[in-house]
Amino acid sequence: MSIPVQICPCQINPSPDFTSSALAYKDCCQPYHDGLLNKEADKADCKHEYSAERLMRTRYSAFVLVIPEYIVKTTLPAQQSLLDIKAIEAWAKETDWAGLQIVAHTPKLGKRHAQVEFKAYFNSPDSTADNLQAHHELSAFVKVADKTTDKKSEHYENWYFLDPTVAMNVTQKQPCICGSGEKFKRCCGVYLP
Repeated sequence: MSIPVQICPCQINPSPDFTSSALAYKDCCQPYHDGLLNKEADKADCKHEYSAERLMRTRYSAFVLVIPEYIVKTTLPAQQSLLDIKAIEAWAKETDWAGLQIVAHTPKLGKRHAQVEFKAYFNSPDSTADNLQAHHELSAFVKVADKTTDKKSEHYENWYFLDPTVAMNVTQKQPCICGSGEKFKRCCGVYLP
């Protein structure tokens, strides 16, 4: 879906009591999408200030604008190869998105985890019911250090989505999938089934 977007999709909230000055896509999620997906860009230019809520918003906009590559790249690296990019793309295209509401953001659940509770609104194809439906979710995110081999270069920490739908063979006592060095059960295992 390559359409010009004035208001950023993450700024659209169908709630009647919502009042805000909405940001344009170019001033909101586009720099994040372009920065992560543009391989020619300088690494330092691609890094933007992230929080788990900001990542949630950019992921929602990527679903609305059908940018499945962004969805994959912002999922925990250990889970990325297990995602079905064609299914993500198909679901994004088939959904008639109507807006996003951030219900709550818990930025610190520990050293490196956060949660975002949100409602992603969409229009139901069933014309006999109330058209507006909501996907209500409490998502977990983990901050992971970008470990480069060059000790002189700057290190970054990035937020990633922990996808609870990805089936992984992980035991509770093995090292965590996020690379923290802690056991899985004491780190991301708290947030994944």
